[in-house]
Amino acid sequence: HYTAGTATRYEPSLLTGDGRHQSLAKGLPIGKRFHSGTVLRFADARPMQLGHAQIADGRWRLFAFCDGADPTTAGSPIQRLCEFLAGSPASPVLRYTPKGADIDSVFDVRAVFQQQHIDLDIGRMPALLLPAKGRLGLRDYEKMFCVDREHGPDIFDLREIDRRKGCLVVVRPDQYVADVLPLEDVERLARFFAGFMVEP
Repeated sequence: HYTAGTATRYEPSLLTGDGRHQSLAKGLPIGKRFHSGTVLRFADARPMQLGHAQIADGRWRLFAFCDGADPTTAGSPIQRLCEFLAGSPASPVLRYTPKGADIDSVFDVRAVFQQQHIDLDIGRMPALLLPAKGRLGLRDYEKMFCVDREHGPDIFDLREIDRRKGCLVVVRPDQYVADVLPLEDVERLARFFAGFMVEP
């Protein structure tokens, strides 16, 4: 690992959080490379590695590991987070995505649910997790995942993610974990990106 540079650990800096919420995802150490796990893609129940959902294309990843609440209910943490990201003037997604570009061209927001895919209604998910993209406005169905208990350990257990609270894992374009935040701490999220990003 070391020769490939993947054993590196970054100290707290502008691009790496101070670790005050690390306990929400003990198995995803801040400053180290994002560790994968098996999940089911929600749209078609295909088992895959969550790490393979992020390719090195220069984008930031925001992985919302949801709490146990029904993600389709109004007022659930993931609904509130997506409302902030898609609608608030303070949202880093709105502030730093160039006008006319796809909504996920700078920030790729994805969610992992604790429920089984058959128990959730895809039509009631936040619009930000089903974005229309490209010239034809085709919907992207690859932003949402469910736990997979059949093909490997449940990713919440594997990565020691707090099931009761959930968390938001911010992953840098180089696939290192920048920070772990409570799902509802949108101010801290906005402040993190305001520290180094410039509005287009």
